[in-house]
Amino acid sequence: MATVMEYGLCLMWAVFAGLAAWQCAQVLRQVTYVTLADGRRQERRIPFVFRLLFPLAPNLVPLFRRPVFDKSNATVSKKLIAAGYGGMIASEEFLAMKVLIPGILGVLLSTLLLSLIALVPGPAGQSLHNHAASLIIVILLGFYTYPGLWLKSVLADRHRRIQKSLPFVMDLLTLSVEAGLDFMSAMQRIVSKGRVDALEEELLRVLREIQLGKTRRNALRDLSERVDQQDLRSVLNSLVQADELGVGIAAILRIQSDQIRQRRFERAEKMANEAPVKMLFPLVACIFPAVFLVLLGPIVLQIFKQM
Repeated sequence: MATVMEYGLCLMWAVFAGLAAWQCAQVLRQVTYVTLADGRRQERRIPFVFRLLFPLAPNLVPLFRRPVFDKSNATVSKKLIAAGYGGMIASEEFLAMKVLIPGILGVLLSTLLLSLIALVPGPAGQSLHNHAASLIIVILLGFYTYPGLWLKSVLADRHRRIQKSLPFVMDLLTLSVEAGLDFMSAMQRIVSKGRVDALEEELLRVLREIQLGKTRRNALRDLSERVDQQDLRSVLNSLVQADELGVGIAAILRIQSDQIRQRRFERAEKMANEAPVKMLFPLVACIFPAVFLVLLGPIVLQIFKQM
């Protein structure tokens, strides 16, 4: 009887593992897109864990719509929009992930860990059992902090891409305006060709907002608040002030372009000065021991043989 029950449990676990593997394979095949302001679609990667648990998020969304979570929703929504995921992940769904990921995956992994510890015999198994609680807490904390770390990383990556493409876009805007185009036509010419990057995606949204009736001043100000990147904010504030004071925009673009390139040169110089310090730890931790083993290893081996 016991053997039949054991076989039955093994069969149930095998079916569960097969269904879980099939579901994971289906989720991995999914491709997520974001719709740009002009209707074009661009692929936007969402973590596999998020896509796996998204069907369960609606169960917790009403909880995070309560007034007590208004501040958290506003903060998360601003970061999601700045990271380029505003139309793909709602703030309530993101907060739900912070509960579902440790609550489901963390618990499953902890259960599997406890099962493996139970199979280890002797003092080693007893030692692992004594530290099981600490391991489970570390696992749950890791799964809880993962959504926040992912959002922070994608936001920083998008800011880096905007910072990298800003000097080139500023040069194109400056040349176009100095050649006789107005500012809006110059922006339209930049974003109309090829695959748009992060900065051009935001410029495309500005153009669409202005076409729908928003003033250029308000559209640029909203762009500064939405992206919240230091270099871009400096440029946009200067353009808004020029629009308010009636100053020629070509001169402002030329000045801002030169300043951005100067700041990029200063950042590169700073990174070059920091390189020796960053190389110190790998040098001490990896290279010196390797050199020590290569030079003194045969001598030490010979001494041990003589002893």
